[in-house]
Amino acid sequence: MFFDAKDYTAAARVLVGLVEEVPEQTGPRLLLARSYYHSAQLRRAEAELRTIVERDPVEHYARLMLGRTLQRQNRHEEAEPHLRIASALAGDFEQR
Repeated sequence: MFFDAKDYTAAARVLVGLVEEVPEQTGPRLLLARSYYHSAQLRRAEAELRTIVERDPVEHYARLMLGRTLQRQNRHEEAEPHLRIASALAGDFEQR
């Protein structure tokens, strides 16, 4: 409901507690990262996404979001490997 209302800060407040309750689950942590990303809390989004990628290096959406989060922080060189991996995991290969 918070995402539908685009109230990402409120969503983050709720999701923090959920992530603390079930820290091993990817879904709530990914939603928390999205909440941080959309509310421009980019360092927090980055931290959550790095946790996910560390635990599951082939988590496609976390890689994509991490790349985009780094881009929004003007850290394009750091973003590029994550975006390439996300693309490869999604099956988006360049045609030659």
